[in-house]
Amino acid sequence: MDDETGLGRCPANHQPLTPLLFLERAAQVFPDHLAVVHGGLRRNYRALRDRCVRLAAALAARGIGRGDTVAALLPNIPEMLECHYGVPMAGAVLNTINTRLDADTIGYILQHGEAKAVIVDREYLPVLRAALALSGAAPLVVEVADAEAPPAARAESLGGLDYEALLAEGDPGFAWALPQDEWDAITLNYTSGTTGRPKGVVYHHRGAQLLATGNVLSAGMGRHPVYLWTLPMFHCNGWCFPWTVTAMAGTHVCLRAVRGAAMWALMAEHGVTHLCGAPVVMATLLDTPEAEKRPLPRQVQFVVAGAPPPEAVLARMQAAGFAVLHVYGLTEVYGPAVVNEWHAEWTALPAAGRAKLMARQGVRYQALEALEVMDPLTMRPVPPDGTTMGEVMMRGNVVMKGYLKDPAATETAFAGGWFHTGDLAVKHPDGYVQLRDRSKDIIISGGENISSIEVEDALYKHPAVALAAVVAKPDEKWGEVPCAFVELKPEAQATEAELIGFVRQHLAGFKAPKQVVFAELPRTSTGKIQKHVLRGRVR
Repeated sequence: MDDETGLGRCPANHQPLTPLLFLERAAQVFPDHLAVVHGGLRRNYRALRDRCVRLAAALAARGIGRGDTVAALLPNIPEMLECHYGVPMAGAVLNTINTRLDADTIGYILQHGEAKAVIVDREYLPVLRAALALSGAAPLVVEVADAEAPPAARAESLGGLDYEALLAEGDPGFAWALPQDEWDAITLNYTSGTTGRPKGVVYHHRGAQLLATGNVLSAGMGRHPVYLWTLPMFHCNGWCFPWTVTAMAGTHVCLRAVRGAAMWALMAEHGVTHLCGAPVVMATLLDTPEAEKRPLPRQVQFVVAGAPPPEAVLARMQAAGFAVLHVYGLTEVYGPAVVNEWHAEWTALPAAGRAKLMARQGVRYQALEALEVMDPLTMRPVPPDGTTMGEVMMRGNVVMKGYLKDPAATETAFAGGWFHTGDLAVKHPDGYVQLRDRSKDIIISGGENISSIEVEDALYKHPAVALAAVVAKPDEKWGEVPCAFVELKPEAQATEAELIGFVRQHLAGFKAPKQVVFAELPRTSTGKIQKHVLRGRVR
């Protein structure tokens, strides 16, 4: 195809973008560098590349290729990392499934995504067995017997093909093909499905490559990082870090389950440089008994998404040897696409001032072309006054292809040429975006809009509060009022009246919760509080 210069694209000057080439380069340039750590297992980049290509070759030999879906029901183990390369190297689409979902939802995902094969850790065979029975799906079942799994889990079997036997069928010399087009699908991720069935979000090779390199820039990642896998790889493909870490020839330190003592031990032993997660992972680290903590050989970059960490937590993290980077994103944008870019002069501010700035979601990733807070009715940007609320909207190359088999939802999400996040925010004079709420989480009490995040922030200032979530409770007089669900810190005490009074000291009286429920808060597998569950309780 020629352009106005008379010059066109050809194989010499144009190749589809894909993160798969990160592995080829790492294996060529640093073949002996440590790529994977898992328990007693150590594997270099030469071996990792060969295993991924064997997987691709074996899948291709079984007729799985371009456009076919291969599901993975796996924890953060080496086989999950291999799936992120081997499956798309066969031309197929990787569908990583949340291991904490119920059988009915897993069955729906397998059926809706038309999985030709499912690679499953034996610990999850009982739920997969039920999912297959409920859905009628009949994919090829490939079983992983992880040496770090509980012995009872390793003994389970559906009579499927052993993963290592599948790899033995493959040739490491297999000539895997680049995508025909960088717009080709690379992965399929299902949303949490808090209302109705989850939607299938389709990622393409171009977006995966760009977000992966965007992570390098935002996380300040140098050559040979050591990355601890605390964030589930099934969640937005681990925010694309399976490709990010490999791009920098780093070491993937796998972790089957997030446990405080194990995280401290691995960070100390391997010199971990980076990890990602929700605020609950921070809490797990900080609340680990002192006897189980280990001195860190270097400062660790913790990339956190979700609710901004309270001021006290940020101070404890810094004292423990962590630098915290606050990011924001959604499944539909490959994970994090907004970053709180820190200014050096902010570090000199008092702790409260630093925490206030840290609470903002920030500015667009280098990989995201546009970020705005807009009035969804007029599609005009709101004034950058830090007060006027609008909806966060994005557009660019790290926005999904769309929702699988759901053109109506895709059209709605992309109305007006922007991706509508459904998140409400303000824009500050310096251009930084700060979330105020999900559109569905705004509490409208007697005609007044109350931000649940604002009430939660006030509760977090109380020294006894470990976790807080505020939802709307139906009320005959006011329509709805704030109801707070609170987890207290170990050994701490507080009463309902005390917390309500405390919030009134910080916010207008009408914003204070009318009820406080002390209970363990329901969380997703990535540590996010499940507000839809709490809404169900108050209704």
